[in-house]
Amino acid sequence: QRRVMGGCYRSSSMNAPERWELFVLPEHLKKLTYEKDQKISNAGSFTLRLEDHTLGNIIRMQLHRDEKVLFAGYQAPHPLEHNIVIRIQTSNDSTPHDALKKSIRDLTGEISTMEERFKEQLQLKNNPRENFF
Repeated sequence: QRRVMGGCYRSSSMNAPERWELFVLPEHLKKLTYEKDQKISNAGSFTLRLEDHTLGNIIRMQLHRDEKVLFAGYQAPHPLEHNIVIRIQTSNDSTPHDALKKSIRDLTGEISTMEERFKEQLQLKNNPRENFF
């Protein structure tokens, strides 16, 4: 049995998920879940659904900049499931929740700054005479 998807034929028996499943989160699932580590204090795992290495790596790198974070790592448990698991361990004066919130807040600020600089440079490129004097 074959069906047309996006201009190409796909077998309905393939293991790959449908393309729309990569972007639409079912209503019964949460985007972010947390599981506290039972063996290590101030440690836990966050599961982000419908995300991949792009977001996992950038969050991990930002977490490494935080002095209160003792360990930060991520993994994509299965290549056909678009979920990432971020593991965080913090010092006693912080929590994994606080570290993740701070890293996301800091990343948002950095991305906003990059966007502003990009727009400024784009305007300079598009209007070179206007910025000559």
